[in-house]
Amino acid sequence: MDLAYLRAHPQHLPTFLTHQRIRETPVGGGDVCKASRLTLDDGSSIFTKTWPSGTPPEHFFATEAAGLNWLREAGGAPVPEVFAALDEMLALEWINPGQPSAEAARRFGGELAGVHRAGAQSFGAPWVGFIGPLHQDNTPSSEPWAQWFAHRRLMPYLEMSADRGALQAEDVAAIEHILTRIDSYGGDEPAARIHGDLWPGNVLWGAGNRSWLIDPAAHGGHRETDLAQLALFGGAPFLREILSGYEEVWPLSDGWQARVPLHQLHLLLVHAAAFGESYRGSVRAAADAVLRA
Repeated sequence: MDLAYLRAHPQHLPTFLTHQRIRETPVGGGDVCKASRLTLDDGSSIFTKTWPSGTPPEHFFATEAAGLNWLREAGGAPVPEVFAALDEMLALEWINPGQPSAEAARRFGGELAGVHRAGAQSFGAPWVGFIGPLHQDNTPSSEPWAQWFAHRRLMPYLEMSADRGALQAEDVAAIEHILTRIDSYGGDEPAARIHGDLWPGNVLWGAGNRSWLIDPAAHGGHRETDLAQLALFGGAPFLREILSGYEEVWPLSDGWQARVPLHQLHLLLVHAAAFGESYRGSVRAAADAVLRA
C-alpha cells in the first residue's frame, strides 16, 4: 500500500494493518485515542488514530474528519489532510515536528485569524459534535452568541460535572450566577469558524516555522474562545506573538481580555466532566475571575 493506493482505497487500510503489511510505530496522541505512525510501501508516513478498546462512539472519527476538512477549506492555518475516516480509524497526513519560535507563533496568529474570518453559517455545525471523549451539542442555532454559549457550551458540562461529583454545590452556584448575567459581558459577534478545542496541545509546531491545527472540535463559535483556550494549561509557547500576529489581521473587540475566563470555562468544565475533581480548582478560579470582571 502506497499513498496513491490509500487515497483511492481508504477502506482497505485496516485489512493491511491486520495482516501486518504496514510498519506501525506508536506515537503520543493525547488522552483519548491510540496514535500511530504508519510507514507505507513508498516510504511516506501517515498518522492514525484508533479507539483504545472496544468500539468508538458512532460518527466519532467522521466528526473529526469533517471538522478538519472544514478548517482546511478556510485556507488559513495549515490543517492535516484527511486520507481515511472509517468507523474504527482516522488516517491523516504526517506532519514532521519542529520547534516553537516567535516567527512561527506570529505567523500562526495571522493564519488563525484567517480561519476565523472564513466564518460559519450559524453557531454549531451540520455534523454531530464531540469534544475529547464527550458528546457536544452542535445543533445549528440562530441564538445570540451569549445565550447559545450558555445553553450549548456551559450548562451541559456544568450539569455533567456536578452529577459526577467533580464540582461542589458552591461551585455550581457561582457558575449558575454567571449564566443569569451572561448577556452583560458583551462581546457578541457573528459565528466564526473555530477549532473549538484549541488548548496548547492541539497546536502542532511543525518544520519550516508552520504551526498546524490538530484534534479539533470544530464548529461555528466565538473566535475569542479559541484564543482563550490557547492560554490554558500553562499557555501556548510565544502566546504574546500569536496574539500580535492575530490582531495584525483581525483586531479583537474591546474588552476581550476581561472575557478570557468566561470563554475558558467551557473547556475547563469539559475537563471536569471527563476527568473529574482534579479540575475543580481551575473551574472555580475561572468562575471567580468572571464574577470579578
